[in-house]
Amino acid sequence: MFPVFLNLESRRVVVVGGGPVAAGKIEALLAAGADVTVVAPHVRPEIERPGVQVVRRRFEDADLNGAWWVVAAAPQDVNKQVLAAAEARQIFVNAVDDPGHATAYLGGVVRRHGVTVAISTDGRAPALAGLLREALDAWLPGDLDEWMAAADEARRTWKTEAVPMDQRRWQLLQTLNRLYAERTR
Repeated sequence: MFPVFLNLESRRVVVVGGGPVAAGKIEALLAAGADVTVVAPHVRPEIERPGVQVVRRRFEDADLNGAWWVVAAAPQDVNKQVLAAAEARQIFVNAVDDPGHATAYLGGVVRRHGVTVAISTDGRAPALAGLLREALDAWLPGDLDEWMAAADEARRTWKTEAVPMDQRRWQLLQTLNRLYAERTR
């Protein structure tokens, strides 16, 4: 698998399915700024919200025209149709808990202060990915916002001073160590 983070800002994302699994995916898609369209004959009330276009009918291949990303959260026979339509259009599909009809797999995700950590089990063990996500969330430092601020400042300095890439990680480590040294005084 090739790990990647997608910029879905103002990009069309199609969610096929209107049940609780589909509803669970929509919040993160909207938070990413995606233009979300849900296609399903029946849709849970929480799916009907600002930023979500709802099309109440069975999935048709043309529903994927212009899409950048597809979430298939429907029965396997529908997910199979979604996969075929997506393959024809060269669009990746996340088929929720249906790895046989997916070309992309979502894992456990921790988001905090601009840091995103994702864990994948290649679609084989979503529950394990969730447990690992919880462990990483507990392990990450509580002052990660300060780490990010320090990294932002360091990056501005590196660009201004043309610091070579091979020196940057070491310099950032020194900066973070100073943060902790100042706290322990």
